[in-house]
Amino acid sequence: TIFIRGGNKMIIEETKRSIHDALCVARNLIRNNSIVYGGGSAEIACSIAVEAAADKYPGVEQYAIRAFGDALESIPMALAENSGLQPIETLSTVKSQQIKDNYPHFGIDCNDVGTN
Repeated sequence: TIFIRGGNKMIIEETKRSIHDALCVARNLIRNNSIVYGGGSAEIACSIAVEAAADKYPGVEQYAIRAFGDALESIPMALAENSGLQPIETLSTVKSQQIKDNYPHFGIDCNDVGTN
């Protein structure tokens, strides 16, 4: 049983919705325990793959493909910026770490505790 108390009806309804969402996340994790790593790691890995694929196309098409790869980097860039980190420096460090180690699970360390 969860007892919810709030200042008005809107706060109570929002709290109920948040609890429902959290319980659904827990249920889905139990049903399928596949994990997508956070910190923008999936977007960075996709960006690296798109950039590599862009080299296969000549001319103007290559620029359009690279622009899509750059757009994918906007999510980890925003994570770094909103966490108070240097966004360009942080993104380039994580991106180079993914390429160097060939490990796509490195992401932005939003808490700045030394884990990626």
